Amino acid sequence: MIDLRTGLDQLPDPLSIEPLSRPFDLAITPPGSKSLTCRAYVLAALARGTSRIIRPLRADDTDRLLAALCTLGADACWDDEDVSITGTNGRFPRGGEVNLGDGGAPSRFMIAAACLAAEPVVVDASPRMRDRPIAEGVDLLRRLGADIRYIDRADRLPVRITPRELSGGDLEVGATQSSQFISAVMLIAPWLGEPLTLRLGERVTSPGYVQLTRHVLRQFEGTGAAGPLAATNYAVEPDASAATYWLAAAAMVEDSSVRIDGLAASSAQADVRFARMLAEAGACATGGDPVGVRHAGPLHGVTCDMASMPDASMTLVAAISTATSPSTITGLGTLRVKETDRLAALACELTRMGCLVQTTADSIIVDPRARHDRPVTVETYHDHRMAMALAILGLSRPGISIENPACVSKSYPTFWRDFARLYD
Repeated sequence: MIDLRTGLDQLPDPLSIEPLSRPFDLAITPPGSKSLTCRAYVLAALARGTSRIIRPLRADDTDRLLAALCTLGADACWDDEDVSITGTNGRFPRGGEVNLGDGGAPSRFMIAAACLAAEPVVVDASPRMRDRPIAEGVDLLRRLGADIRYIDRADRLPVRITPRELSGGDLEVGATQSSQFISAVMLIAPWLGEPLTLRLGERVTSPGYVQLTRHVLRQFEGTGAAGPLAATNYAVEPDASAATYWLAAAAMVEDSSVRIDGLAASSAQADVRFARMLAEAGACATGGDPVGVRHAGPLHGVTCDMASMPDASMTLVAAISTATSPSTITGLGTLRVKETDRLAALACELTRMGCLVQTTADSIIVDPRARHDRPVTVETYHDHRMAMALAILGLSRPGISIENPACVSKSYPTFWRDFARLYD
């Protein structure tokens, strides 16, 4: 058995997954929520006073966002697992050049935050992020008065933001490719020149993440109305998206069970409902605090809409690829424009495992009845969620190897260490 507790840079590539020889019964605490951490960092950096963010996620996405906010004038001081952030009372004193790497939400949040800087800011990111569209978010900010210019290509990073007074008022928002654009505007709303009213005229993409932004705003004693927010102590919950991998593992491995310590069914994170989705596929959801799953026999196919849980949908697709009957999962349009085209990537990798897969613009149909157990090296497309979701398959199916296992550093650097616990 390969030592999965070694550093990411010491893991073999590809990484061979050994099927479990016995069931597991574990309590696991994933790292802090990436979504909550990013939102808390932006609000703390803009708030009045010093906030303490308790157990935030330490990963490439969140670390780059915090560094970028500090470049503009916020201050961060680490104390073990917690970080104290001294905010700028709604106006960053500096500008500069910042690079958010592969981070989708960090990049889009940073474009909005940079509109509150006193000096020009250039926001850039990785080659993959440079290929992802941003015009919808830029257009929303321009309608508030922001001066944002594309440097190389329209609708793509990098962009230059020049200081300019922003207004509020009524802002009509139509359909967007990502809810991150709406959340980005919400995060800076307390510091606009007048109250902001967002009018969402069409069905919101990934509405759970918009609700999550409202939840974090409330924790900073704000409602999204004009006026500065006060600093606060904010404890970051375990990441519900990260929890889905362990819940799915328990659903697939005979006689196994898992509990996600620190994550209750009442969480504002949309992906906390993933345990219920597995129950619809034949697993047993156990309790509400903490959330848990127990194996209850072979999984069967499901038909469901995962628009509110796009990240969790990848884990669900992996799980139902072991089911006894076909599944149809809809509401997945945002997966086309993530770190990779996730629908195309899932279809390709599951087809190589013998599944019959069809995709549309926003759905996937998986018939797993012809799957085989021949060796397959899973291409991850430098996508952390591809690596983690499909690694779980290797627990019950022989011959799975994961290409570029270190790509999990984007959101879950300790994934393989937690994965190793399943074998203890």
